[in-house]
Amino acid sequence: MTSFWSMVNKIVAEADVLLLVLDARMVIETRNEEIERKILATKKPMIYVITKCDLVEKNKLDKHGLKPAVLISSKKYEGTRLLSDEIYKQANKAGIDKEMISVGVLGYPNVGKSSLINAMKGRKSAPTSAMSGYTRGIAKIRAGGRIMMIDTPGVIPAGEKDFMKHALIGTLDFTKTQEPDLVVMRIMQKFPGLVEDHYGVKPHEDHEETIDEIALKLRTLKKGGKPDTQRMARMILTKWQKGDIRPKQ
Repeated sequence: MTSFWSMVNKIVAEADVLLLVLDARMVIETRNEEIERKILATKKPMIYVITKCDLVEKNKLDKHGLKPAVLISSKKYEGTRLLSDEIYKQANKAGIDKEMISVGVLGYPNVGKSSLINAMKGRKSAPTSAMSGYTRGIAKIRAGGRIMMIDTPGVIPAGEKDFMKHALIGTLDFTKTQEPDLVVMRIMQKFPGLVEDHYGVKPHEDHEETIDEIALKLRTLKKGGKPDTQRMARMILTKWQKGDIRPKQ
């Protein structure tokens, strides 16, 4: 983590404009205030980029009062022009008049930084994965026009040990989550009906019963024919972190 923070500090120092990437499903939870404070101390332009907007119903998209903020769907290439325009706007306001504007891309692991860069460029350049921590070093990628994007490893605020939050946002990947059933039940609480609709089952007051029903439906069973709650929960969490479970638009 120390080496990751040294890379982040390097990007904050060198970039002209900084992007703080947030997950549209959990905007507040994916704010990294430690990074924000570092950027604010430099007085450099910072733009909140709320990505994965295709995973949220349009009428429920919320910028939470963050300014300036741009909504992005990297999969659908929506909002990329708006982001380019905002980068140029903020650079101009800061008096940055350079042939190439360097744009640092920061945020938690697995919030969609590399996917954002690929969408801005228009084709795959930055490697992506549903597994957290996939980006290991700094990568510079020209995104068209005068914009040079700088991808960085995701960073968790120092001392933050909230396993539930990290599993929800994909910082703690599905292969390492110790209690996937608790995480899936939290998803069901936060997004009523979302998981149930995906699997075609009726909601239960007891969310564990819902997981068991899904397990029975998909024949995810232990010996003796009982539902394998933990294995089913891990499968659901995998789909959540990969973005396969999404509201019907």
